[in-house]
Amino acid sequence: MAVPTYDQFIEPILRFLAQQTAPVAAKDVHEAAAKILALTPEQRQETVSSGQLVYKNRSGWAHDRLKRTGYSISPKRGFWELTKAGSDFAKSAPVALPADEIERIAMGSIDVKLKVSVGVFASKSLATPNEAQSTLSPDDRLDAATAEIRATVSGEVLELLRSVTPTFFEHVVLDVLHSLGYGANRAALQRVGGSGDGGIDGIISLDKLGLEKVYIQAKRWQNVVGRPEIQAFFGALAGQRANKGVFITTSAFSPQAIQYATSVEKIVLVDGLKLAELMLDHGVGVSVRHIQIPKIDSDYFEEGGV
Repeated sequence: MAVPTYDQFIEPILRFLAQQTAPVAAKDVHEAAAKILALTPEQRQETVSSGQLVYKNRSGWAHDRLKRTGYSISPKRGFWELTKAGSDFAKSAPVALPADEIERIAMGSIDVKLKVSVGVFASKSLATPNEAQSTLSPDDRLDAATAEIRATVSGEVLELLRSVTPTFFEHVVLDVLHSLGYGANRAALQRVGGSGDGGIDGIISLDKLGLEKVYIQAKRWQNVVGRPEIQAFFGALAGQRANKGVFITTSAFSPQAIQYATSVEKIVLVDGLKLAELMLDHGVGVSVRHIQIPKIDSDYFEEGGV
């Protein structure tokens, strides 16, 4: 018997989390859902192509849908918890959720994306599930699924970045910049953050002699970075007689901060969403699964050349 589809994990996870009074480790939620669904030992051993257990994969996607609907959050790395809206919904909903409610949670918020600055979800316009399923070709569905997975992983990367230590975050920033081609080698990117750093967290030597440098400030923040922080960074650059600086944060920049950085020209801003995208694009902190998609080789079947 096949493992239940991810939508069938939604209600077990919702009900289990509704019984908790504190955030619960994701691994415990996986096991609780598997127990509620009465998965057999054989079902618990099935894996997806990446090697992950199927029931944990589907449990994770079910929780992703609860998050996008606004019913759950990950308050810290590897822990899940219902929001007030989720708790209220669980209390008011029938013991067995109707099929249309499951579909609403599973499909109604697929295109919801994480807002960098406040850590909540914001909706975008989306075709209904039936529309999408009826009009998209298999290739279109594959592209849509890839985009969805990418958006989900990007959000998870951002959550993880917000939970790491400031020191580790500075190392991540330097790894990302090195993956972009900055510095002759990894040793050319130096972390200098700490007390008395003068507002500089990292330095990149663009040439072997270190004659040309880029200065980095890395802020693992939840709140929006405003103009005062960018002005202070500009002052730190002036103190180093530097011509180039990159300000990277896990949050977002205010319009005033963006306007100021544009006016002084020498500062580049990278917000949390952009940083997560760069990590995905350059394989920093993520692995890539390759899928083989068969396609007819028309040249092979061209008989005229035989």
